[in-house]
Amino acid sequence: MKNILKKWREWRNHKYLPFIVIIITAICLFFLLIGNVKESKYDFELFQLSPDTIRAVKTMEDSVKTEEERKKTEQEVPAVYQFQDETAANQAAITESIFDSVLHVKENANAEDTTATLVDKLKKDMEELAENASYVPLNDDMLIILLNQNNIILDDSKTKLSELVESTLSEPIRMENVSISREKIGQQINNNFVYSQDYKNVLSSIAKTSIVATEVVNESLTEERIEQAKASVEPTRILQGQILVQKGEIIDREVYRQLELLGMLTNKASYRPYLGVVLFVGLTMWVLFGQTIIRKEQTINNSKNLIVVAFSVILSVLMMKVIQSVAYNFDVIIAFLFPTAMVAMLVYLLVNERAAYISNFVSAAYAGIIFQEGYTNVFQMEASLYILFGGVAGIFAMQRMHTNSQILRSSLIVSSINIVFILFYLLMTKASYEFTDILFYVGAAMLSGVLSGAMTIGILPFFESFFGILSTMRLIELSNPNHPLLKKILTETPGTYHHSLMVANLAEAACEAIGANGLLARVGCYYHDIGKTNRPGFFIENQVNGYNPHDNLSPEASRDIIIAHAVDGAKILRKHKLPTEIVDVAAQHHGTSLLKFFYFKEKETNSNVKEEDYRYPGPKPQTKEIAIISIADSVEAAVRSMKEPDADKIQKLIQSIIKDKLLDGQFNECDLSLKEIKKMEESFCTTMNGTFHSRIEYPK
Repeated sequence: MKNILKKWREWRNHKYLPFIVIIITAICLFFLLIGNVKESKYDFELFQLSPDTIRAVKTMEDSVKTEEERKKTEQEVPAVYQFQDETAANQAAITESIFDSVLHVKENANAEDTTATLVDKLKKDMEELAENASYVPLNDDMLIILLNQNNIILDDSKTKLSELVESTLSEPIRMENVSISREKIGQQINNNFVYSQDYKNVLSSIAKTSIVATEVVNESLTEERIEQAKASVEPTRILQGQILVQKGEIIDREVYRQLELLGMLTNKASYRPYLGVVLFVGLTMWVLFGQTIIRKEQTINNSKNLIVVAFSVILSVLMMKVIQSVAYNFDVIIAFLFPTAMVAMLVYLLVNERAAYISNFVSAAYAGIIFQEGYTNVFQMEASLYILFGGVAGIFAMQRMHTNSQILRSSLIVSSINIVFILFYLLMTKASYEFTDILFYVGAAMLSGVLSGAMTIGILPFFESFFGILSTMRLIELSNPNHPLLKKILTETPGTYHHSLMVANLAEAACEAIGANGLLARVGCYYHDIGKTNRPGFFIENQVNGYNPHDNLSPEASRDIIIAHAVDGAKILRKHKLPTEIVDVAAQHHGTSLLKFFYFKEKETNSNVKEEDYRYPGPKPQTKEIAIISIADSVEAAVRSMKEPDADKIQKLIQSIIKDKLLDGQFNECDLSLKEIKKMEESFCTTMNGTFHSRIEYPK
C-alpha cells in the first residue's frame, strides 16, 4: 500500500494523467456496456429446428417483401383506356373504298377482259387497302362475287355497309370484345340486308374486317398510374420484437432470409452497435471531464478527484451489471433496488457539488442502457429518471449533513423521493399490478435510499485511505473539539488554542472569498501550531505573568525552539495519522520565512550571521489554503500585538505583511494570483475590523 501511495504521489501532478484517466475509464465503460447492446448472433443452417423463440432485434425494411408487394400492386392497377373518335370514320371510309375499287374496275373494263383479268385488276387496285393493318384482303371468290353485282346493288350496299360499320364503331369496343362485335355485325347483315346469300357473306366478311378496337390502352397514363400505386405501397418492415420463429419450428428459407437480413447470423457481423457505444462513451467522457481538459474550468479540481469520479461511475455501472444479470429471473423490475444516490453522495463528499451532479447524470445515462429490456426499447427511461431524481435528492440532503448518522438520515430523504417516483411510475403505466408487486416496488424504493447511505459510509473510508482523499465528512470529524489532539492543544497551550481559532476564522473567510476550500483551511488552522505543545511557555500567547524564557536564551537557541514547532507539529500529526493535507499545513505555514527578531538580535553581536540560518526549513506553501493560513497566522499575531488598533492601522499592517511575504517569494510555489491576493486582503480587513471594533467605555 505504501508503495502504491508513493507512486500515486509521483504521478498525480503529471500533466498527462487526466488524459490517461479518461482513456482507461472509457475503455472500462466500453467493455462493460457492449454486452447490453451487442446484437444476438445465431449459427443456424437451413431446415434445422430452432432451439429458441427468436425475435427481431431491430426494426428493418424487408426489401424483398416490399418489392413483392409492389409487383402485386402493379398487377392490380387497371389499364387506362381511351376512346378514339376517328376510328369509326376511318373504317367506314375503308369500307367505301372497297366498293369504289370494284366500281372503278367495272367501269374501265374492256370487252376482251376475262373474269380473271378483272380480278387481277381489282387486286392491284386494292393494294393500298391491303397495306392497312385493319384490312384483310378478300379471296378471289369474294372478289368475283363483288364484280358480278350490278352498280346499283354495289352503290346501295356501299352506303348501307359503311353506315352500319360507322354506327357499330361509334360505341366503345375493347380488344377483347372485337370478336363479339364482329359476330354481331355479321348477324345484322344477314338479318337486315336483302341480297343473295353469297353476296351477304361477302358483305359480312368486309364488315367484320372493318370492326376494330375503338377503346385502346393509354400506355403513358397507365404507366403513371402504376408508378403512383407502387409509390403508395408502405415498405414491409420486420418490427423490433417481432417473432421470427417459434421454439421447435423449422428454420425455412424465409426465416433464414430474415435472420440474414437482420444481421443475426454469425456470417453477418455488424459493427454498428460497437460504433454506437464508442460514441456514447465518448459523449459521457466529455460530460465528465471535457470542461476540465478543454476549457480548463475547475469542474473537478485535480487528477485525484478525476480518478474518484471515474471509480465512482465504474463502480455504479458494475453494480448495475450485477443487478441486470439476475433481472431475468424476476417478473418485476429489480432495477429499482439500485442505490440511486450512492454515486452522487460519494462524489459530493469527496469532490464537490458540481462534480456530484455531473456524475449522477452520467450514471443515470448508463442505467438507461444497461437496464433496458425487451425488444422495443433502446433506452430504459424509467430506470434513468429513477436514478437521476434519487441522486439529486441525495445531493440536496447532503448539503447540511456530513456525519455518519446524518448521512443515514439523509438516505431516508432519498427513500422518500424514490417512493414518490415509484408511485408516479405505477400510476402512469397502463399495466395492472398485484398488491405484492406494489409492495415490492415501494420496498425497493425505500431499500434503495437506505443502501445509498449505507454504501456511501462503507465505501468512503476505502476512497479516503486508498487515494489519500480528505473528505468533507473527515474534515468535520477532525474539527470536533473532543478530538484528542485538539484537547491536547486546549489543555497544554490555551493561548495557542485561542490563536488557532482566530486564525481559522481569518483563513476560512479569505478562502471562501477566492473560491478555495474554507473548511480545509479552518481545520488546518486548528492543528497548525500543535508543535508548540512540546514547549508551550516559549511562545508568547502561552506566557503568563510577563515571564519570557527567551530573555535568558541566546538567539540561536531561541531560533531552534521557535523553528522546531513547525517540524515537531508535522511529526505529531503524522504519528497520529492525520491526513497529509493537515500535516502539510503544520509543516508549510511558515514556509521559508525569516525569524526577523532573533536574526537581527544575533546580528547586533555577530555581523557575519547568515540569513539562511534563521529561516524556517519550509517547504514554501504549496496550496492556496496554506498560503492564506500563513498570512492569517502573521496577521492575527501582529494585530493582536498592536496598541489601540483601528481600521486604517489594521489595513496598513495587513498590506505590509502580504507585501513582505510576496517580496520574500513565499507564494512562488502556489498558484495565487494578484487578484486573489487583493480579495484576501479585503477579507482579512473585514474580519479583523469586526474582531477589534471600538467599544463604548462603561462608567465606573
